[in-house]
Amino acid sequence: MINHTMIVSFDQPLPTTELDQYLADIERVMLDTGFVQSAVARRHIPIPGEENIPALIATAIVQFAVADTDALAKAFAAPGAHEVIARWQARHPYKVAWANHEPLA
Repeated sequence: MINHTMIVSFDQPLPTTELDQYLADIERVMLDTGFVQSAVARRHIPIPGEENIPALIATAIVQFAVADTDALAKAFAAPGAHEVIARWQARHPYKVAWANHEPLA
């Protein structure tokens, strides 16, 4: 099994309802591909002063579990995934950093 963990950082703060919708949309679309075994998306928990750190600060963390690299590639190639990502990027631009790794626990 491989976990694909994404650090999502929106360029501008999102209203709570918008961020909640993004989290729900990305979980749903990835599960709907049929290639993802589990999907979870959560808010970043900010701490005072982190905005002064010259680094990519998360808005949210998203993690998908897949069987292997082939399943991961197929999940991101699924038409629904591209549509959701493009829609959110157009409405609220964001940057993503990610890591593919074995389960941490």
